[in-house]
Amino acid sequence: MSAIRSVASLVAAKLVALATAPKRFVVMVQRALYDVRTGKRSSWDVTKSVLMTLFGLAMVLVLLFPLFWITTASLAEGSRLFNTSGIFPDPSTYNLGAYRWVIFESDFFFVDGDWGYPQLVVGGSGGLLPFSFRWAGTDTGPGAVFNSLYIVSVTLAAGFGMIVPAAYAFSRRRFVARKRILYGYVLFTQIGAGLSIATLVALYSLFSTYGLTNNLFILGLFYAASAIPFNTWLLKTYMDNIPVSYEEAAMVDGASFLDTIREVIIPLTKPGLAVVLIFVWLAGWNEFIIAQTLLRPENYPLSVELYNIATEGRFSTPWTRFAAFANLFALPVAIVYFAAQRSVEDGLSFGGMEG
Repeated sequence: MSAIRSVASLVAAKLVALATAPKRFVVMVQRALYDVRTGKRSSWDVTKSVLMTLFGLAMVLVLLFPLFWITTASLAEGSRLFNTSGIFPDPSTYNLGAYRWVIFESDFFFVDGDWGYPQLVVGGSGGLLPFSFRWAGTDTGPGAVFNSLYIVSVTLAAGFGMIVPAAYAFSRRRFVARKRILYGYVLFTQIGAGLSIATLVALYSLFSTYGLTNNLFILGLFYAASAIPFNTWLLKTYMDNIPVSYEEAAMVDGASFLDTIREVIIPLTKPGLAVVLIFVWLAGWNEFIIAQTLLRPENYPLSVELYNIATEGRFSTPWTRFAAFANLFALPVAIVYFAAQRSVEDGLSFGGMEG
């Protein structure tokens, strides 16, 4: 509920800022003219401010152009991104046909109209773990969005379960081989791309040997493991900025070690946790190659289904449907970012002790 309230308050603040933008622009122009008349600012200073503002607006438009284009393409008729009149479709032809196809006809929410339900199976999984999850009540399995949410849930739970205590230990404790482990974390974050193909082959061989392919739970654990090194380093830097005297004062007041963590460290590390939440979410939500390699079609997440839409056509790609699917795929990421945005901004004003 707090995340929903945070998003709602942020959206309301953005709408108010947008509604009052013309008034603020007029006030800014009047203030600039007054400063020029009174000699507080020269005409060249005002000209430089105007030029820099125009340059910033131009950069924003360039960065937002792909989003605008993919949105207009998702509302277009037919299946093409271009037409004879230009790169943008005729606004009079806008429709929601592509979104209706994604929601009701594709594998986004459900497959073949069968919803089913999740079921925990204990024993008899044939793999390394004594339990497994399956989708009961249907022969086809859930839609891609449920697969993605399941993977992300496992990634977040396992990732935060390791990142938070590890970051605290590296920030507050001194133990044997501490620096070597930290440097090992940096090594894992830097060499992963260079060994991606070899890692993928070894990963597939290992998972196949123990019967762990086509397992969303194991895939979520793998994503969490890949996200732990970098995000542990990131969260550690936030915890390093929290004075130790805060914990000492809490313990003097009678707080236990766990109370100190819960009441002092976690609230003050909220900006760092928000950033880590975004990165860990993206680690489980956006990954494509490993998911396509290890999973079968009934367990494909949204990233793989999006790729399948682009390649399903033998002679052409339904780009309008692809654009609609891509927008819906990116929507949860935008929601998570906006929910955590205020916490990230609060981190910029975090300071040391007062008095």
